[in-house]
Formats: sequence, C-alpha cells, structure tokens
Amino acid sequence: MSTKRDYYEILGVAKTASQDEIKKSYRKVAMQFHPDRNPGNKEAEEKFKEAAEAYEVLSDPDKRGQYDRFGHAGMGNRGGFGGSGHMNMDDIFSNFGDIFGEDIFGSFFGGGGQRGGGGGRRQRGTRGSNLRVKIKLNFEEIAKGTNKKIKVKKHVTCNTCNGLGAKDKNAFQSCTTCHGSGQVRKVTQTFLGQMQTVTTCPTCNGEGQIITNKCTSCKGEGRQYGEETVSIDIPAGVMEGMQLSMSGKGNAGERGGAPGDLLILVEEEPHPELQRDGLNVAFDLHISFPDAAFGVQLEVPTIDGKAKIKVPPGTQSGKIFRLKGKGFPSVNSYEKGDQLIQVNVWTPQTLTADEKAMLEKMQESGNFKPNPEKSEKGFFEKVKDIFS
Repeated sequence: MSTKRDYYEILGVAKTASQDEIKKSYRKVAMQFHPDRNPGNKEAEEKFKEAAEAYEVLSDPDKRGQYDRFGHAGMGNRGGFGGSGHMNMDDIFSNFGDIFGEDIFGSFFGGGGQRGGGGGRRQRGTRGSNLRVKIKLNFEEIAKGTNKKIKVKKHVTCNTCNGLGAKDKNAFQSCTTCHGSGQVRKVTQTFLGQMQTVTTCPTCNGEGQIITNKCTSCKGEGRQYGEETVSIDIPAGVMEGMQLSMSGKGNAGERGGAPGDLLILVEEEPHPELQRDGLNVAFDLHISFPDAAFGVQLEVPTIDGKAKIKVPPGTQSGKIFRLKGKGFPSVNSYEKGDQLIQVNVWTPQTLTADEKAMLEKMQESGNFKPNPEKSEKGFFEKVKDIFS
C-alpha cells in the first residue's frame, strides 16, 4: 500500500471541503512552509512540495473524484509536478499566480522571493495542455498489474532550440514594457487611498524577455508536433472507466513552459468465459443431468488459468460454488475478490425414443419428483449468504 499521507490531511481540510476551503487552506500551508521563509530547511521544503501535490489533485474535480474513489493508486505513476518524489519547484511556483495573485513575492515576501530577476517571478512560457488516451486491458493484466508502452502523438520539446524558442541564448532582449520583471504595476486612487495592482505583462506574457531571433524549426514556440513512447505502470485491480494520471507527460509547454498531464482511461476487454462483478469473477458452469446426479470432477477457467472443482452427487441447478481469493485485487487495499461458479443443469432439447422411454420410467419414481424442502435456496437467499 502507498505510504503517502492523505491529501486532505496535508491541507488540513475535511473530505467534504469546498474548492474555496481547499484553496484557502493551501495558501496557509504554502505560506507557512515557503522556502523563502524557511531558508535551508529541507523538512519545510518537502512539506511545501507535499502541499503543492495535494492541492494539484484536490483542486481539479476530475482528479479529486478519482482520488476519492481509489486513493493514491488512482493517481497512477505521477512524475514531475504532482508526482512522487520528483517535484519541480518551477512548476509549483508557476501556479502561484492563480492561487495567491501575481504580486505574491513582492507583497508577502518583501521582494525576497524574486526569481529570474525583476520585481517579481517571471513565468517560463505557457503550460502545455493535457492529453487523454484509452488503454484496453484483459482480465489477467488487470488482476496482476502490467506495464504498457504506448506511442503518443503530441507536442514535444523542440530539439533544435531545446525549448527556448530562440536561435540561441543571445537572441533575447529585456522587455521594454515591464523592463524584465514580467509584471506591470498600476497605482489607482480610491477612497481608501492608493491601491496598487500587479498584472502579467501583455507584451512578453510574463517572461520578462522577448525573442529577437526565433528558432527556425519551431517558429519561436519551443515545441514541435511529434511522437513520444510513454511507459505506463498499471496497478493491479483497476476497473472499467477508471482514470489514471501521469503528470508532465502531456503536450510540451511553449518556450519552456511546464508540460501538461497524460490522462489514461481504462477499458476492460471482455473475457470469453468469465464476467466481472466488482472484485468478484462469475462463471456459468453447465453440466449434464447424469453429472449432477452422480457428481463429477472437472476444470473451470479462472483469471490465473484452470482450476479443478468437485461437484458432489445430487447437486441442484442454481448451486453456487465459491473459489476463495480467485477474484480481482482491490486497487487501494489488500482485499481480494472470489470466483463464483453457478451450476446450470443442462436439459436435453431433443430425445430419442429410447431416451424418452427411460425418462418416462424415471418420472414414475419418487426420487425424481421435486422436493422443496431439499431443493436449493432461493436466489436472494443465496446472494445474501455469499456476501454476508
């Protein structure tokens, strides 16, 4: 099981918290453990990253819903921002404009948090968009977990300029509008006095620089349309409709901007003989009347191959056998389902003259007349017994 802390616990909010409550709590935690307020404190830095990861998931309705249903396993293998142990501080800070406002470093840290020069932190390009793919899995892959390598067509970092968007590092000049800060300040007079607002520079889009000589391969975007082979670790126990997420594996951002996420939608391939019911696996076993009367030992299919079962003499149609632990594992716990085998006694649809004569003779015997007291339990009683 995952050793990660619960995201709601990290931010100090209840699972029923609203988006405003989550945002407010994240602001408080991020301010408390911000590196500029805790210089050289590795523990504070890790808590700062941990809070950013929790907010990235809980602030997104889709990711939050996935987390609520499947926990950390539902997040998939998340590298980069939002990933396990691979947090990128630039990616975290790139989201601060939306959370705290553009002037967070000047207002809250007295200018001590300036990053990249100027009066505030300069943004690095534009974040790439998310991508969604579908992956089909058979029952065995779902039961054991698997690794899938898929080719994804998307925007990738330009190999010529390595994402700069410029011909070389000297092909930049400071933005004349914001003078390299990436921000534009405006002071207005109100009845409460002067009020200062800070917005992203419209000329350089917050980068603080403009390109004087664009890369000829990507035309200044820092990215090109291409293809990447992505390795995806699928945890055991996933189910139809579940969505996994790989942070940083979506479209590359423009001019060094953070990449988007890759969202993986799980699809189950139908099994030729088995059916899935949550963690359990169901199988319809058809046997002949003589086998039901005399008993029989035979093999049945399971997720892991074949398994031998013994059908005792006198087994009634509708009898359900259980193979303990032969179902699917839970994606978020140690729980494991069972395989349920329902017996169906096959009734011949055509009879020869001799067969008909034998059956008519047996029909006269009391042993072949239905006995409700010795018959199988009703459907609802059996289901109650199985899941009790």
